[in-house]
Amino acid sequence: MKIVGTNVKECTLCGACEATCSTFYFEEDNRKKSAIRVEELPEKRGVAINVCNQCGDCVKVCPVLAINQAKNGVVVINKNLCVGCFNCVGVCPTETMFWHEDLSEPFKCIACARCTKECPTEAIFMQDI
Repeated sequence: MKIVGTNVKECTLCGACEATCSTFYFEEDNRKKSAIRVEELPEKRGVAINVCNQCGDCVKVCPVLAINQAKNGVVVINKNLCVGCFNCVGVCPTETMFWHEDLSEPFKCIACARCTKECPTEAIFMQDI
């Protein structure tokens, strides 16, 4: 299975990954609508890159079976089935099941690799697990 891997030491906080994600999926450059989040840690402790590891914990708590793990291992949400209960957001161990006030359903990384292609330093990349 392929997921988005990270190398925080290479991240320059340029925001290219977040802009690419939100622009492609929501047609606006909005960090809060990106399925990858990058932030500088306080007190110069470095950088955190937060992206889904496709663990599947969210699948187990969806009451309407709107979340499934595809054959390739990627967790996907069927927005037509989702009732917006956000159980998945609460259970996510990596805090990478996101929600936004403009949306009636959660969203997450589907390992599409668009962000990795835009990263100028290869701080994010596709990896096999």
